Amino acid sequence: MNSRTRVLNTLAHRPADAVPVDFGGHRSSGISAIAYAKLKKHLGIDTGHVYVYDIVQQLAIVEPAVLDLCQIDTIELGRGFCLEPNDWKPWTLPDGTPCLIPHFVEMETDGRDQYLLVQGQRAAVMRDGCVFFEQTLYPLAERNFETDSFDDLAEMLPRTSWTGIAAPGWDERSLVHLREGAEQLRQSTDRAIIGLFGGNMFEIPCYLFGMERYMAYMGLYPEACIRFSEKLCELHLANLEKWLSAVGPFIDIVMFGDDLGSVRGPLMSPPMYRKYFKPYHARLWNRAKELAPNVKTQLHCCGGVASLLNDLIEAGIDSINPVQVGCTGMEPGSLKNLYGNRITFWGGGCDTRTVLPSGTPEQVRQCVRERFAQFAPGGGYVFQQIHNVLAEVPPENIVAMFEEVNKIRFEQSQSPSPSGEG
Repeated sequence: MNSRTRVLNTLAHRPADAVPVDFGGHRSSGISAIAYAKLKKHLGIDTGHVYVYDIVQQLAIVEPAVLDLCQIDTIELGRGFCLEPNDWKPWTLPDGTPCLIPHFVEMETDGRDQYLLVQGQRAAVMRDGCVFFEQTLYPLAERNFETDSFDDLAEMLPRTSWTGIAAPGWDERSLVHLREGAEQLRQSTDRAIIGLFGGNMFEIPCYLFGMERYMAYMGLYPEACIRFSEKLCELHLANLEKWLSAVGPFIDIVMFGDDLGSVRGPLMSPPMYRKYFKPYHARLWNRAKELAPNVKTQLHCCGGVASLLNDLIEAGIDSINPVQVGCTGMEPGSLKNLYGNRITFWGGGCDTRTVLPSGTPEQVRQCVRERFAQFAPGGGYVFQQIHNVLAEVPPENIVAMFEEVNKIRFEQSQSPSPSGEG
């Protein structure tokens, strides 16, 4: 069974020969460029470069040599683009490590801090001593939300650090380029290809207005919030049609995003989610399935969102990551018992906040064993560390994590009952 079949069987709750593993398949299963440079050195890999493809989070491309060594089953659609040397330019990571960044990224420095420019404005800053960029520009912060028509939303969306970095766009020429890159990637790999669409309904107004403002608006101006969601969903649907027309035949998973939880639980009540976001999530996720019937839907959603899972499943999501089991309500056994036959848990693996950065290699191995025991029985589980590997994580712990993952997978592949059977 190849990687693509393994992943698709798992998402469909069909038998698979082993639990699939994701590392770098999307922008919440990746690795800090600083940690990646150390990992390559530890593994003795001196080919290639450190390519920082996600500037805000400072994430590195996980190169084929590392994917092969760790026996990874996934790959991001983005690996079909920026394949030529002139697509990249030199930069230096905060710890002094040389790297390459996309040629279209614009930055400037005041001699101490680094600023990410979007349409010529400072949209985010990486303070001296920090290892990622923090949003500083909120284009609609001064608008009168209650009375705004939001008619210029399409023009405002590309003005934040999260939504404004250049990439293949929606014009005809860009879509041709997108299709060609996706088709070439499909022909070059049997890994499951994850296409990152986004379609964020809650986070985008937070990027535009500021999170604290928008959450206040949700309580103060319900009619305006619904008006905004209608406008935003219309834009997303139009872009989804264009995007899936180009890449739909060549991807296996379409990934949406919306962080709806915190460490302490959901950021909103279930009734508020149902009012402001569920109808629009349902439109997007079900439209994706209509446009690309063979593609599975996935939601990146951080935090303690157990009380929202039933609504998310009803809205049409097939899998969820990163499954932050340390958050309120996210106890693995409970999640598996309540929802394990209705959704695939994509994540919940080794803890990236405590165990991976500061544990011993044996503690990392023990954490992996516990997660497999909790999530793997009956299938519907893809192993992924809980969110991105942080800059301070020692390479020995990363190696220990994947060694233990693949040891367990090999043992399972030799057992009479496949891990996905149930």
